This record gives sequence, structure tokens and C-alpha cells, in this order.
Amino acid sequence: MKIKVIHGPNLNLLGIREVNIYGPMKLEDINKNMENIAKQNGFEIEFFQSNHEGDIIDAIQESLTDGTDGIIINPAALTHTSISIRDAITAIKKPVVEVHMSNVAAREEFRQKSMISDVVAGTITGFGPLSYHLGLISMMEILNQIKMAQAQQGQKQ
Repeated sequence: MKIKVIHGPNLNLLGIREVNIYGPMKLEDINKNMENIAKQNGFEIEFFQSNHEGDIIDAIQESLTDGTDGIIINPAALTHTSISIRDAITAIKKPVVEVHMSNVAAREEFRQKSMISDVVAGTITGFGPLSYHLGLISMMEILNQIKMAQAQQGQKQ
């Protein structure tokens, strides 16, 4: 099964920007850790990062045809503004887990509202790079449950 991880704006600067909030780990290191865990558990994983909303929407929509079974997304600042990302998530009808490295509920008021939280399977926030790890574990469990349900359904037919 295939998981797509989508990183939003400015996440390419992890390890450089606001280290006091996001920590010193770089995005490449987060991706490498996720890749190792996914492979150990028999999952394929693909990574995408963009600073452009339309590119993120395209990546979500491509999951309809590229074999993606589930998405882990950190829309970053677009979390709080993008109805278009919300609409794309709703349209694909695939499981999506929202992750944020910082505890957005403890930050500025404008960061406390997510446009996508109510249309995703779940949201993980505030654990730094571990948020991605927890998101990956969650997505693998969701996909394993779907696979088991499909197998049971196939046995009934």
C-alpha cells in the first residue's frame, strides 16, 4: 500500500526557521525516518513539498490515479486559509491524517482554526518531528484496517 506525505509552505526550511518552535531536524531527516519505518512495515511512501497551494492541490488530486492509498498532510500556514485544499481532500475520498509539528492550539489565535480538521481521519499536533511519526503509524493502522475489511468482504462474496 502507498502513502503520500505532503508538506506545505516553508517546511523546506525546517532546521533553519524558528528552531525554537520546530526544532533543529531538517525535512530530509524527517522524510528519511518515515521512509525507514514505512519500508519496515511493508508500505511504499512518497514525499512532496511545495510552497504553492495549487501544487499541493494537484498532489492531492493525483492520488486518485497514482496508486496512493492514504495521505499524511501538513498544509502548514495553508491549514488556516485554504478551502481549496479542504475541497480536494473531500473530493478524493481517501483517508487523510493532518499533522503539525507545533501545538497550534497554543499559538496565535489565527493558527487555532484548521480548514481541514473536520474532513480528515485525525489530527496530530505539537510533538515536533514526532508528529510525522505518529501520523505515519496512524495512517498505516488505518490502511491495514481497510485492507482487512476488504479481505473480509471478499470472503463473503
